[in-house]
Amino acid sequence: MPTPTRHLDLERVQVLVRERCFPPSTAALVGAEIEWLSHSLHRARDLGFGEVEAALDGTSALPGGSSLTFEPGGQVELSSAAFPGVAEACQALGQDASAVRAALAEHDIGLVGMGLDPLRSPRRVVDGPRYQAMEAFFGADGGRGGSTMMCSTAAIQVNLDIGGPDAVGRRWRLAHALGPVMVAAFANSPIAAGRPTGWCSTRMATWLGIDPSRTSPVSQDRGWADAWVDYAMAAKVMLIRRTPDDFVPVRNGLSFGEWMATGHELGFPTVSDFEYHLTTLFPPVRPRGWLELRYIDALPDPWWRVPVVVATCLLDDDEASSVAADATARCRASWRDAARCGPSHPELSQAAETCFDAALAACSRLGIDAPTAEVVARYRDVYVGKKRCPADDRLDEWAAAVDGSAVAPLEASWT
Repeated sequence: MPTPTRHLDLERVQVLVRERCFPPSTAALVGAEIEWLSHSLHRARDLGFGEVEAALDGTSALPGGSSLTFEPGGQVELSSAAFPGVAEACQALGQDASAVRAALAEHDIGLVGMGLDPLRSPRRVVDGPRYQAMEAFFGADGGRGGSTMMCSTAAIQVNLDIGGPDAVGRRWRLAHALGPVMVAAFANSPIAAGRPTGWCSTRMATWLGIDPSRTSPVSQDRGWADAWVDYAMAAKVMLIRRTPDDFVPVRNGLSFGEWMATGHELGFPTVSDFEYHLTTLFPPVRPRGWLELRYIDALPDPWWRVPVVVATCLLDDDEASSVAADATARCRASWRDAARCGPSHPELSQAAETCFDAALAACSRLGIDAPTAEVVARYRDVYVGKKRCPADDRLDEWAAAVDGSAVAPLEASWT
């Protein structure tokens, strides 16, 4: 919580970022988070959050050790522990996903592997001071992008080690360079309100559009630590915690650097306030003591495993990393092209094929088991090799509807 006098300065912030956001690590640990939209299996109605929560009551001790949480719109999220290999992470998440699905199915509730709810309007059903303040902050400009982001989107997040002292910069740069290629290859959110939006990844388009100070990619023009400090200082303050249960939204565009320098009527920020500020920043790659790759649309089973494996192979295997760096050189800044066009964009399509081939070659070198690697190979054949992504399936389903409505084919694909 804020204090009456200033005691946090830029030098202290720089030390904090290096120590807590970029601690060198050579453990090569892998984790992932997967989100789903929920829906009623047998009735065309919105689910209340209480229904989903009640159906999952008692499933906190999941067999794979994942944690179970809920996003503001009631999206179900599983977060794995950190594992010494990507296959182990996927296996644990797969076990826990099966347990969650089984528990929900007993209550006629299903899970949807899509990046954006294709039918329902955004509606916050999970309460709490943070989400109330977030909703007020994003609603200050009168737009609905913030509400859509909070309540209607779902993603896959890959968590990878920062790397050793000599590898941090390379891994940071490559994690960003891979972003547009991965956005395009795994785009799965082309429909909103029952109609095509013109974007393959409407989820990514939504995130990039709500507040560039906290959702745009971090600049690669400076070193990794300095770039993250600059980003955090320039980002708008979303909220100030007056007490543990009282979060005040900040609607006047105050940046954290300005708050630190001149204060606010509630006081000056502390180290704790800076650390909390970092949790309200949502760039495509976020350093939190590990690298969070946050740019992948939610996918159905078994495809959600593929981006986790591909990202791990391309960052953890030196040979694959070198190939991927070259392959992404011409399209590393093509975030909006990736979200709009998907793999129909020639440079992104070519880069995706090269990166998938490199990842598949790395599977054996990293000791990834054959069944896990086979899922990646199948995805390459079904989508990447044909310059398609799951968004194309969603659009085909929409076009096939007899009455032109997306409801029937989309609901059929959910089950």
